[in-house]
Amino acid sequence: MTVGLIAFAVIQLFLALWMAASPHSFFKDVGPFGSYNPHYIRDVASFYGAIGIGLLIAIGRSGWRVPVLALTCLQYTLHSANHLVDIGKAHPAWNGYFSFFSLAVATMLLAWLWRTAALEARP
Repeated sequence: MTVGLIAFAVIQLFLALWMAASPHSFFKDVGPFGSYNPHYIRDVASFYGAIGIGLLIAIGRSGWRVPVLALTCLQYTLHSANHLVDIGKAHPAWNGYFSFFSLAVATMLLAWLWRTAALEARP
């Protein structure tokens, strides 16, 4: 559980910092969908940062694990669905497929962590 929380927290915080510090680089290398908009990329960075901080807090506070993992899993599910809708619209095209499938795998891992946390929280 701790390894999973740390791993996802680090990923979220890394992405948040990258998006906030260099939105064009993030757009070019990871999110080449539609038109470049640095404001929206930095907005998304704030969501990733909040999730990353929540996951870090959940490491030491077991009562936070189920709700933070539930919210993170929900966000990844919706994010995956959005990437599925736009799967063929990335440039280069392979990036759309890679983004969707990597998000889908991360969603499954988060669902497993969420379930594990829920089982551990049972009296």
